[in-house]
Amino acid sequence: MTILDIRPDVAADIYAAGGITVRKHGHHIGAIIDGVALSGEISDQTAYAIQYALAAHRVIFFRDQHHLTDEIQYDFGGRIGSQTTTHPTLRSDDNRTLLVEGARANVWHTDVTFIDRIPKASILRSAIVPAYGGATTWASTIAAYEQLPAPLKALVENLWSVHSNAYDYAEVSSRIVGGPAQAVEPEGYREEFTRTVFETEHPVVRIHPETGEKSLLLGNFFKEFVGLKPAESTVLFQLLQDRITKLENTTRWTWQLGDVAIWDNRSTQHYGVADFGEQPRKLYRTTLAGDVPVSVHGESSRVRTGDASHFSVVDQPVRLPGFATN
Repeated sequence: MTILDIRPDVAADIYAAGGITVRKHGHHIGAIIDGVALSGEISDQTAYAIQYALAAHRVIFFRDQHHLTDEIQYDFGGRIGSQTTTHPTLRSDDNRTLLVEGARANVWHTDVTFIDRIPKASILRSAIVPAYGGATTWASTIAAYEQLPAPLKALVENLWSVHSNAYDYAEVSSRIVGGPAQAVEPEGYREEFTRTVFETEHPVVRIHPETGEKSLLLGNFFKEFVGLKPAESTVLFQLLQDRITKLENTTRWTWQLGDVAIWDNRSTQHYGVADFGEQPRKLYRTTLAGDVPVSVHGESSRVRTGDASHFSVVDQPVRLPGFATN
């Protein structure tokens, strides 16, 4: 299913009731939302319309949200989901908002896939933007799955993979196979990030709980495919990642002050482009609780080690109307 398979009358009615307008920012992924000032005071109809646009377009963007503070951003998150704490291992002053700065996100990843309850979505607000560079790019893992040839779909629908916060595939590949080098991390970051080790088995293809679409679940926390040898895992992982990050499956956002991006973490990967030199770049992220992924055969992800209940509740999503799989 593609974005074009959504019944336009259903989407139009939902957006009109919510008082928002939706403009596509890319064919497979991305839309710009106008007509709303984000806050905890938005109406139920507007909150529902934003959630619908997010599921339909994977990542949505808002301009001119200069009124937002950490508190207002957090309260808004509660209107479209259940807020998590900052992170399963990283700390913040308020244990609600994560400061994103520097270039640590310059690898393709889906957030926090090393736990069972992968976040539903993240809300990212610009606070300091560089004079040049520093864009963020998102890729549709649904479009990538849909474009796979039938034999490859049959393979990945029966595969499981291990994800861990103590294993960074991008770092390993940069040493072993000549992949791109990651930005230097602040001293102590790796120790804090891995102070509790999490490891979870996920289906490589998960069902989106709100739309019924199939999506590839990979990213840089991937460690190995269950039952495959390391060399086989490396080759297959890179093949699938290349499909996900094909430029036609992506959308790129150049940040301005007052911008907000919300992405569906169940159907995307993202990459912060580290092309802004030593300029300051600060964004603030709040995260929304997600469900436990389910395979095409109805099997749920399995925890190997680590309890993420301190980070997030388990979301109980409902199917949205108007999608072709309903």
